[in-house]
Amino acid sequence: MYRLIDSSSNYCSMKIEQRIYSESSGWEIKSDNHLGKTAQLVFLFGNKELLKMQQHIDFIKNNYPSAQIIGCSTSGEIFQEVVMNVHIVCTAVWFENTPVEIAKVQINKMEDSFLVGEKLAEKLDKENLVHVMILSEGLNINGSELTKGLNSKLNNRIPVTGGLAGDQADFSETVIIHNKAGEKNLVLAIGFYGDHLKVGYGSMGGWDSFGVDREVTKSAGNILYELDGQPALELYKKYLGDHAVNLPASALLFPLSFRLKNSETSLVRTVLAVHEEDGSMVFAGDIPQGEYVRLMKANNDKLIDGANGAAEMSLTSLKGLSPDLAILISCVGRKLVLKQRVEEELEIIRESIGYDAAITGFYSYGEICPIKPFDQHCELHNQTMTITLFKEV
Repeated sequence: MYRLIDSSSNYCSMKIEQRIYSESSGWEIKSDNHLGKTAQLVFLFGNKELLKMQQHIDFIKNNYPSAQIIGCSTSGEIFQEVVMNVHIVCTAVWFENTPVEIAKVQINKMEDSFLVGEKLAEKLDKENLVHVMILSEGLNINGSELTKGLNSKLNNRIPVTGGLAGDQADFSETVIIHNKAGEKNLVLAIGFYGDHLKVGYGSMGGWDSFGVDREVTKSAGNILYELDGQPALELYKKYLGDHAVNLPASALLFPLSFRLKNSETSLVRTVLAVHEEDGSMVFAGDIPQGEYVRLMKANNDKLIDGANGAAEMSLTSLKGLSPDLAILISCVGRKLVLKQRVEEELEIIRESIGYDAAITGFYSYGEICPIKPFDQHCELHNQTMTITLFKEV
């Protein structure tokens, strides 16, 4: 059961209200703070086909006529402690003292990912910028190049969080929302400004590695061609066994990890597409040639512990404040593995962050977050729970 959050109390500068759309019940309001014309920002996370219908965007515009409407398609929608699949979750926000700006860039080909990150950062990098949130096309993107482009222009001064849009486990099409029905090949960045907004963030996985280290003997960016001199797809299929017929979706159950150079930190990468003709695999982020990778598998209890770890990390970077809003972005692979236990990761986060914050978010094809609290260098993650906490003071 989810709890309805009342964020109208006097100590709270932000005000939030939430609605849910389902085909059976239509639009239902779940928490009402009578925001109407005062809301400046509306997050929509929902089913791809529903978000492509202009009628739903028009409904939100009618209810929040002054707001910027942003969002993306998902591999599952998050509302409080509940995971949904064929819904739209609407979260409207009023800030008392926090200006917000939206930047967007069309991405024509995956090779432009770094440039897209640079352009978005340039558009938002103004005085008093305190945080950037990214909502990105989920398939035609190299997420690690996107983060490199953002970092290069922001000079690791501004933390960036967010994620790649999802499409259940279909890997067919993802869409981004900005004031109209969902569009493909769009990357959106939200800039938050001023001293009154405090932001916490954390990201953690919980997967176990297994098998031997494999050298990446041929790769180009996020395309992996060979491991140990063998076609990558052929070797991967041997590990997957009967699961191989369901590629690329089944690869979510067995991601790859590699250790960052000169670091104890490992990053996880999941598959977006496979190419039978040349035995290559396309990942959500770079697989550097010369690195060593290992396959990973899931442990349900560790995944849930990872979600708790992400919550604790985000609270640490929020410096002990109680959040008003939590945006959760978790990988679709976690949802596929946890199955009926998936809501346990939301419940343990609720216990950690408290019962005053409104929760929204989605299951994704990739997550963006710094690796450590107070670090402002963002990375692309896969198979993590990533949390962004907002508090206006």
